[in-house]
Amino acid sequence: MLSSKDYATMTREELVSEEKKINSKKITTAVYIGVLIGIAVYAAINKGFLLPVILIVISFLIGYRNSEEIKNLQAEINRRNTVL
Repeated sequence: MLSSKDYATMTREELVSEEKKINSKKITTAVYIGVLIGIAVYAAINKGFLLPVILIVISFLIGYRNSEEIKNLQAEINRRNTVL
């Protein structure tokens, strides 16, 4: 389903590079979630029920996945910083 990277096998430089990539994707992800929520609100106003629920669930899943990815990366970076 979703590919997850094994941060434990990455070098410190790769971790920093990955962190920069993730941070640059934050705004794009936020815009994407905002568009989905906007479509859900529009559909709800126009007497829809199923589409808004599906879009809101998808938005939360995207946000959750991204926040978990950031947490895992930060945890690995912090773990390596404390080892040194």
